[in-house]
Amino acid sequence: MKSFANVKGHPIHPALIPFPFAFLPTALLFDAGSRVLSRPAWAITGFHLLQLGILSGLVAAVPGVLDFLMRVPPASSGRKRALQHGVLNVSAIVMFAIVWMLRRAGSVTVLTLALEFIAVAALIYSGTLGGTLVTRNLISVDHRHANAGKWSEARITAPAGKPVVIARADELERDQMKLVIVNGRRLVLARTGRGYQAFDDGCTHRGGSLADGVCIDGAVQCLWHGSQFDCTTGEVRSGPAKKKIRTYEVKQQKDDVLLVSPPE
Repeated sequence: MKSFANVKGHPIHPALIPFPFAFLPTALLFDAGSRVLSRPAWAITGFHLLQLGILSGLVAAVPGVLDFLMRVPPASSGRKRALQHGVLNVSAIVMFAIVWMLRRAGSVTVLTLALEFIAVAALIYSGTLGGTLVTRNLISVDHRHANAGKWSEARITAPAGKPVVIARADELERDQMKLVIVNGRRLVLARTGRGYQAFDDGCTHRGGSLADGVCIDGAVQCLWHGSQFDCTTGEVRSGPAKKKIRTYEVKQQKDDVLLVSPPE
């Protein structure tokens, strides 16, 4: 799913995280070396690396929070993983900040080394979660190209029960999809051989985004675990999902595509 925080389509968060991951563990190595090998000058280097790591970590957190709020599907296994990822990162930065405050008032101690070690371990585990979010949950992975079309989305506020325009009639080609958030509810608009179809965005297996899936021959496939659903009826064509998705009535009126009954 295309990252919300991006520059010309390139995600910002993955580009920034190498800096705190380089600075902070290296700060631990210099601090440990300064104490074990009696090299006071190494502690000075470790302190500066600690400062750079905390600063770069805070900068990297900003696009990460934006992607969490705007891109990770709600009520999904990926959402829980992303929340854990964020909590661990914040906890690590807080521990490093405590070390920084203690180091301002004194030298490297067993306490500061212990806090740094725990914080680095938290960063490493959090990094594995972040890797899973990218490689398995496809957060910040924009796979659309050629006939699949580009990632597209719209946010609409509409009176419940009254038809609302959610797309232009020529906006999508066959087998292309669009994410439409209507009154806070995530829907998918897909164009199939039968015309336009609308259905809930979340896969009923683990909550993966269907708008970020693949639409072929009237069926939509979730890329997280391969579940397939009929775009018209919502019925499961292939598991592991067992529950159908909710569908919505749409109609084409001249140059517009209307959602007949928007959710509240």
